[in-house]
Amino acid sequence: MAFEFQGRSFRKIGVIGSGQIGPDIALYFAKVFSRHGVEVVVVDISEEALARGEKKLLKKVAKGEESGAFSKDWARAMRESVTFTSDYGRLDDAEFLVEAATEDKGLKGKIFADLERRCAADAIFASNSSHLEPDRIFEGLERKDRSLVIHYFFPAERNPMVEIVPSRDTDPGLATFLMDLYESVGKVPIRAGSRYGYALDPVFEGVFQAAALLVEEGVGTTKEVDAVACKALGLTVGPFTAMNLTGGNPITNVGLDHYTTKIHSWFRPPEILKKAVADGTVWETPKRGEKVDVDPDRAGRITKALRGAFFGLCAEIVDSGVSNIDDMDMAVELALDMKPPFRFMNDLGTSEALRLVRDYASAHEGFPVPGILREHGEAGKPFTIRRIERKDEDGVAVLKIRRPKVLNALDQGVFDELRERIEEIEADDSVKAAVLTGFGVKAFVSGADVHFLARIENPEEGERTSLDSQDALNRVEGCSKPIVCAYNGLAFGGGNELAMACHYRIARSDLKVLAAQPEPNLGIIPGAGGTQRLPRLVGFAKASELLRTGRPVSAAEALEAGLVSELVDGTIADLRRRAIEVARELAEGRREDARAPAGPMTDAPDELPPVELGHLSKAVDRVLCEAVLEGAKLPLAEGLKLEARKFGEVCALEDMRIGVANFIENGPRSKASFVHR
Repeated sequence: MAFEFQGRSFRKIGVIGSGQIGPDIALYFAKVFSRHGVEVVVVDISEEALARGEKKLLKKVAKGEESGAFSKDWARAMRESVTFTSDYGRLDDAEFLVEAATEDKGLKGKIFADLERRCAADAIFASNSSHLEPDRIFEGLERKDRSLVIHYFFPAERNPMVEIVPSRDTDPGLATFLMDLYESVGKVPIRAGSRYGYALDPVFEGVFQAAALLVEEGVGTTKEVDAVACKALGLTVGPFTAMNLTGGNPITNVGLDHYTTKIHSWFRPPEILKKAVADGTVWETPKRGEKVDVDPDRAGRITKALRGAFFGLCAEIVDSGVSNIDDMDMAVELALDMKPPFRFMNDLGTSEALRLVRDYASAHEGFPVPGILREHGEAGKPFTIRRIERKDEDGVAVLKIRRPKVLNALDQGVFDELRERIEEIEADDSVKAAVLTGFGVKAFVSGADVHFLARIENPEEGERTSLDSQDALNRVEGCSKPIVCAYNGLAFGGGNELAMACHYRIARSDLKVLAAQPEPNLGIIPGAGGTQRLPRLVGFAKASELLRTGRPVSAAEALEAGLVSELVDGTIADLRRRAIEVARELAEGRREDARAPAGPMTDAPDELPPVELGHLSKAVDRVLCEAVLEGAKLPLAEGLKLEARKFGEVCALEDMRIGVANFIENGPRSKASFVHR
């Protein structure tokens, strides 16, 4: 057996190093590839390290099996797929090798020189370096084009982020392949420039340095700074706690020392860090659940300093060209568990963010005020943060909604950007068609932001909200160039309504849950076209059941019902390739589109078939049925306006307040106690 992806086959993956992170990387590979029969081999010269690494991996698998995260068969396959050995000969036939040894250029160079002698010419060589430039790591290789850095983050089997860092000699096609591969197996990759530390570690280690300097300056203790940092930057754990958890003192000490010459002169290892490394001590931090009281004046000073350092560090990365605003905003939040920096600066005001950075720079020699922040802050101009990626392929614009933390959920920013993207496509003569899809393998779009519902105060506001959502989707439907929806994962609520506004829909064939309109569970009705487009696409009987019960359908059922027109076997890359082909066929008139008919429905019944509502609100169901039946007798455009009025009407119901509050407080699986009024 093997894992096939874009013309490459993986039968064996090698991990070199069984220390802090190697076993976790191996565990991730086992999770993803064990069911394809791929062998994962972990090699180390230390038998003691191998024993520790194997014990660590097996313990995590057992814990996952016990919690139900892994089925019994999956856990067994994972255990059987991984081998820990000191025999480097086991790597000779590996197609993909990830080195996770000590952060030492000489050692890494020796490892890859040995692998180059052993392995096939087309084997991929990757270093899980956290700092070293790939040009330096691989400088001794004859075939530098098949090598690059893939930087995992702690804990590697669960943290979704990876940095893909090509050298100047890396084959560009290989970097693109790995970006696609990692997205297809559940990670969130970003491409970073080949500067020491790449895009994210200078932020992580720089925030730690700022925290340590506050302690050295006597502003607060490690425990106090740690506690304030969580509130100031949105952290789950503070910078000192993070160092304790990751064992990061030694590598951070080295990293900060090198940043001094490779980035800017503010960077340096604080004296308290040097002492902690020399003594092998851990930081004093708040215990789990401990409340740390900090004098308000000191807490304010700590907050301002940390935010000034944080904003300056992130903006400098963008200024340097190592990364961009969109990637940094997403990656800092996911990898480092901090507030997304550019959205954070927008929320505070870019002028205020600039003031904080200038104040920090004036008190700390060598700390720069990045040009991109000066430009925006002096003008009071917010940063533009893209949530929809665009990549054109031979006349087809591929639009990818990328909000992985919330499974690509829609918010006002996405609706607004969707309008902008459609305008771009309409105006671009080089574009003949478009594909709309989502990032990753879990979701096309998981729905709309529920929290905005809680802010709707009256029917008029509810109607306006519905009309605004409809406007964005109507622009998709009304685009003069065909738009194909590629369901890469599930589509719930507003996500499925967005898909139905597209001119054609295809989906991955293996999706057991593809689409649903779960609005009745929240005490509302669809407000972005669901009550009008779904009956026109699948008929009254099917639409009535799905709309009124919220039941999801699989890809196979969606095809049978007519919601989608084609299923695609394979990966999300295969799906997108097929979607591009279909988009071209539509643009060239070689295929009929599958939009919801624009006219009234001629077979509208007087009433909908009965369904079992269970706990769902009868009051909401009454409004929903009216929207479906009355709207079906109207042209689609008028039916949508009716739906918006009905959405406003349902916002006046007591059950809407109950359903939304229950969802926010207890989650989507909790059944609300509706009162049917």
